[in-house]
Amino acid sequence: MTVAPEAETRPVPEGYVRLTIDGIEVVAPKGELLIRTAERMGITIPRFCDHPLLDPAGACRQCLVEVEMGGRPMPKPQASCTMTVADGMVVKTQQTSPVADKAQQGVMELLLINHPLDCPICDKGGECPLQNQALKHGRAESRFHDTKRTFAKPVPISSQVLLDRERCVLCQRCTRFSKQVAGDPFIELLERGALQQIGIGEQQPFQSYFSGNTIQICPVGALTSAAYRFRSRPFDLVSTPGQCEHCASGCEIRNDWRRGKVMRRLAGDDPEVNEEWICDKGRFAFRYATANDRITRPLIRENGELRPASWTEALQAAAKGLAEARDAEGVGVLPGGRLTVEDAYAYAKFARIALRTNDIDYRARPHSDEELRFLESTVVGTSPGNGVTYRDLESAPAVLCVAFEPEEESPIVFLRLRKAARKGATKVFHLAPWASPGVEKTTVIVHDGGPVRTGSLVPCVPGGEAAALRELPSDVDEALRQPGAVLLVGERAAEVPGLYSEILRTAQRTGVSVAWIPRRAGERGAIEVGVLPTLLPGGRPVADAEARAELERHWGLAPAALPARAGRDVTGILAAAAAGDLSGLVVGGVDPNDLPDPALAEKALRRAGFVVSLELRPSAVTEHANVVLPIAPSTEKAGSYLNWEGRHREFRTTIEGTGALPDCRVLDTLAVEMDVDLFTQTPAAALAELERVGPHLGAGLPAPDEPPAAAPRPGAGQAVLATWRQLLDNGSMQSDEPNLAGTSRRTIAVLSPGTAQRIGLGDGQRIEIRTAKGAIVLAAELAEMPDDVVWLPADSGASKVHRTLGVGHGAVVDIAATTAMSPAAGNGYGGTTHLDGGRA
Repeated sequence: MTVAPEAETRPVPEGYVRLTIDGIEVVAPKGELLIRTAERMGITIPRFCDHPLLDPAGACRQCLVEVEMGGRPMPKPQASCTMTVADGMVVKTQQTSPVADKAQQGVMELLLINHPLDCPICDKGGECPLQNQALKHGRAESRFHDTKRTFAKPVPISSQVLLDRERCVLCQRCTRFSKQVAGDPFIELLERGALQQIGIGEQQPFQSYFSGNTIQICPVGALTSAAYRFRSRPFDLVSTPGQCEHCASGCEIRNDWRRGKVMRRLAGDDPEVNEEWICDKGRFAFRYATANDRITRPLIRENGELRPASWTEALQAAAKGLAEARDAEGVGVLPGGRLTVEDAYAYAKFARIALRTNDIDYRARPHSDEELRFLESTVVGTSPGNGVTYRDLESAPAVLCVAFEPEEESPIVFLRLRKAARKGATKVFHLAPWASPGVEKTTVIVHDGGPVRTGSLVPCVPGGEAAALRELPSDVDEALRQPGAVLLVGERAAEVPGLYSEILRTAQRTGVSVAWIPRRAGERGAIEVGVLPTLLPGGRPVADAEARAELERHWGLAPAALPARAGRDVTGILAAAAAGDLSGLVVGGVDPNDLPDPALAEKALRRAGFVVSLELRPSAVTEHANVVLPIAPSTEKAGSYLNWEGRHREFRTTIEGTGALPDCRVLDTLAVEMDVDLFTQTPAAALAELERVGPHLGAGLPAPDEPPAAAPRPGAGQAVLATWRQLLDNGSMQSDEPNLAGTSRRTIAVLSPGTAQRIGLGDGQRIEIRTAKGAIVLAAELAEMPDDVVWLPADSGASKVHRTLGVGHGAVVDIAATTAMSPAAGNGYGGTTHLDGGRA
């Protein structure tokens, strides 16, 4: 804050100091960097290496200022990005000090000695801090007449990130981000002195889900994106704020587009959520929306083949078929977990009013009745005002992750956990089968002085997490009893009987706060708007007559118009359709490879009398659909998500005028054809009505209380399967992204040395994981983990666990050493298509 002259004699608050910058007295917090204090005063000091979310480095020397202490000037200009404020300090920036101005001009001249003058072809040209600061703080003429240094270019840091070394100004932003924030030392400073340059370790493979952030924070054009390089100029782009649609983190993003096509994505600045970072999936996986196979016209099946149709014809056919199916055995609704709040609300209302059913469930993944009761009693209604937030994670004394792999399932949660652990005040614990890379990077923090353990792995056998949680080590149990401690649980807990119940008992015993973090962006919002067989919008229980009556009044329905019987879950809907007990299906985005029984999904689609699919691209459901209705991707519609905190994340349309319709508009028009009004013509209308409906204020539902299941006991030649999805895998939203695919992690099986020895796994051999349904053969990697356990990625490469093996996390499988390669892992749908409408 700036101090008025008459305030000079006022006492300085405790923890603050008084100093003078460019003749203006200011009071600043102790320990604040000079460059930050100047920023708050509106004084811009040029810099390259400084970044508010990285540790100070003083590498570029561009922020030099003149400093006096005790009335005596310091012998030379000081870097304002590394010097903290002090009482009585007098600072002169380039605005008032010829010495500072000359020093900054000299540094700029040195930086430009070898920097190429290739601004017209550089991706950074037009938004380059070096350009801007050279014009504002550099000399008008160059004294350099020799030949500039050159390198072979570009150097592929990975298939996605390319390095032009001659442009680098050695600010070290990229290396500091990689080490400090992401924990991925995939890029490093090499050589010394005039030969120093950025490079990669030849013996250390690239492994980072956050490498794209180094491109964005690079102050020059040294690091570029292979997917965007030479595709556009910054001043040719239109920028629109947006929200990432990939996971429940709720990241703020910026869509840069031109000629009706998104060219790149950047991280938005949101200190409460993703700060200034996003993962590579959020940054690069957006071209699914412009894929060549995108469905742009409605399709109707006629004589066994799909043909293009008008919207009027397609909606009439869909309405007629669904009405007949509804009046016969009924219709099930499978919206998937990728929907916006507004679209999910339209599905919930369409199911109850147009189809007169509670057979609706968004959970396109393994699920359970215990999870459903947990969501009903614990998750509904939580928000940043009454639940766990990112700031809570950062300030928590201890965090325990249960059935949750942060780096793979919610990358920004992972970054916050790592940031908290790096500060040294937070201990991060993981209840998991093995110390994956993400576990290592949140429990062991590498500082300049070496590695420091800030947490630990609590190893457990898959399926035995509930029993392990009940018998936590004493140090972990004590840490959870501290005020502010947090327990994070992932969706994988649904595969472990008794785990959700044990989590609630642990919370009651220790006082720890519990937060549920799903993998998909639309799951949290789907719960609030009633896309569950036992919940109506606002958390109203289907079985509660007063809650139904309240909703009937809001919707203008006759008394007792809403169905009173609880519906079937996803597995129940598919089983009923496969058995002929349901006559129709409405599918909005379900990937059978995520389901406990993908074969059941295929059978249900084949046996259902009438199938309507709302999708973006051809998928497994397209082959069985009677009517296909195209819908808009997130960039071509407005809407909102609720992130895992319950925080509302609103976005507006990026690409206007494409003619693509959001799900809520399609369902509204379809309902009109069925003589029903949903009043969800636009996302704004749907959200406004949802706000009028409001939350349910009745009594909460009882929490689950099931005993913990015993850990599975494998026999000879068997192991217990651990599995979860990796961030970059076979998901269809990552298709058409070969550069991004090149950075995905290896598809391998992980087991302990003891297990490898027991099955006779030798050098060069692979491991076969088999059930009665099929087999997966992968290269093996040894790690410290419980014996008789094997880990596979759930849907990466040839490892399609649910599709091939027909089982999931915690199942007992047969294992053996083999020299054979993996058998053809066809998915039964003629390739790698998905039953997800482009939203896997």
